[in-house]
Amino acid sequence: MLGNSVCKDPKLVEANDFLFSGLHIAGNTTNVVGSRVTPVFASQLRGLNTLGISMACVDIAPWGVNSPHSHPRATEICTVLEGTLEVGFITSNPENRHFCKVLHKGDVFVFLPIGLIHYQRNIGYNNVVAIAALSSQNPGAITIGNAVFGATPEIASEVLIMAFQLDKNAINYLQSKF
Repeated sequence: MLGNSVCKDPKLVEANDFLFSGLHIAGNTTNVVGSRVTPVFASQLRGLNTLGISMACVDIAPWGVNSPHSHPRATEICTVLEGTLEVGFITSNPENRHFCKVLHKGDVFVFLPIGLIHYQRNIGYNNVVAIAALSSQNPGAITIGNAVFGATPEIASEVLIMAFQLDKNAINYLQSKF
């Protein structure tokens, strides 16, 4: 749902509306990308409704990635709690400049402005744990590969062939992965 959730009747508000528990539990990173994002948005923590902020815990296995993605309604700032994390973002057309940095425990990096494609990659041999703070209670996430190659219904292969300068077999292969 876009925007704000329906506000709870103030007479029915309770302490649990302001609590999210579980970020101390490592996210399951046994998937194809080796990462897990645990969101703490207004949909998980009612007390965030109308505040314009949220957060997420990002767990990344050694050499795993938080795939290139964007947040259409938020800027993100990321703090590394454990591990060594490569982060990067790409500016908009026509420059498409790639800004990349290696972060260590305690380092902070901001991905800006809203909507730019960015990613994180664990470049170490230990798990990465990072906290992302976002400037929206409902930041949204568009994972680029999933959106382009996993759309339902599919984007016409002719569009993807021209956009990515690949042949139909390569496009079919990529679509089969999502």
